[in-house]
Amino acid sequence: MTGGLFKMNRFLIAGVSALAILATSATMAHAEDDDLDLKVKWKGAPEFSSKDGSFKFKVRGRVMTDYVSADQDQPITGEPDVNATECRRCRLGVEGVVYTNIKYKFEVDFADGETDVTDAYLQYKSLPVGITIGQFKTYNSLEEQTSSRYITFMERAAITDAFDLQRQIGIGLSKKEEQWTASAGLYSGNINDDAHDEGSTFAARVTVAPILTDRKVVHLGAHVRQRDDGNPNEVGLYRYRQRAADFHLTDRFVDTGEIADADNLWGLEFAAVLGSFSVQSEYMQLNADTPTSVGLGSPTYDGWYVDASWFITGEMRNYDEGEFGRTKVLRPVNEGGPGAWQIAARYDVIDLSDGGCADCGEQNTWLIGLNWHLNNYTRLMLNVNQSEIDGGANDGAQITGVGMRAQVDW
Repeated sequence: MTGGLFKMNRFLIAGVSALAILATSATMAHAEDDDLDLKVKWKGAPEFSSKDGSFKFKVRGRVMTDYVSADQDQPITGEPDVNATECRRCRLGVEGVVYTNIKYKFEVDFADGETDVTDAYLQYKSLPVGITIGQFKTYNSLEEQTSSRYITFMERAAITDAFDLQRQIGIGLSKKEEQWTASAGLYSGNINDDAHDEGSTFAARVTVAPILTDRKVVHLGAHVRQRDDGNPNEVGLYRYRQRAADFHLTDRFVDTGEIADADNLWGLEFAAVLGSFSVQSEYMQLNADTPTSVGLGSPTYDGWYVDASWFITGEMRNYDEGEFGRTKVLRPVNEGGPGAWQIAARYDVIDLSDGGCADCGEQNTWLIGLNWHLNNYTRLMLNVNQSEIDGGANDGAQITGVGMRAQVDW
């Protein structure tokens, strides 16, 4: 099955690449033909569109290559040090518009030698509310809604991973205005899963920006999620855990195991941008419903983070419709400038200690980051992180590490 999917995606990639080359060649050959119904705009890669904007097509993708060195406190955890590299994300896909009002996106991730579909959806935007159908992110969390291309650190805050925020197949309704958004969706499983009964998920999010100017932003948000795994057996399938030091290559030392068959999550969001300086913070609480066979009752887990960042070179974080987007580099390296330099720090807490399971505990993480944006589409990142484990089987462990990333997207 995996081999067949990989072969299919190789043909997709070849077809998309051939189409892009042909379209570019046609444009160059007929650039002076006023009757040619084709425009080309550069957005990291060529975006082809009809002159009236009714049709658009663009190849999209990203490559993020990581190196991590981490001391995992083996005398306590039993796990060896980490000294490894990986392609954290290697994605290729397409996006575009059909007949003005229908937007589509399809993207595949080839990281870790596997082939997984990420986004795969259609959006219709001509009604009072937008309609999205397919696989897309549930409507939760400022940190999660912000693309991995634009997050401040190499990995998102612990709560987004520990509480299993992810893409799922469903239908969503959203209304987005300049200073507020409201979204809600019903979902089932992930396109990469093969469960016979994928359960159900409901998620909703609202945001408001009471202050929104060219150089000042205040963002407030709230979101909820309710899940039921649809499993008729007395076995919990939902699991809550997080990697040490917020690195993707480290091990997990706070882990509840598969304990819940349903859960309820709610969260609050805050962010502020004052020119080159910004702060961001979220709190989430999750109540898990465990089967009687698990014997943990209804434990409550929570977590939060707060971070601050500053662009030394004068840039600012770009905020739009309830999430952060691409930073516009004022003086790119390719134009003889220094690029954009950003320093950042975050304190990150995930508490999975309720319920008393063997590996449950609390993880507190400090992060310091340095980002160098060479231009609008290329970034180098350096993170220095340390986690402390309180409670559970790994009580007292300190995991420290250094991570680096080279990133490009188009």
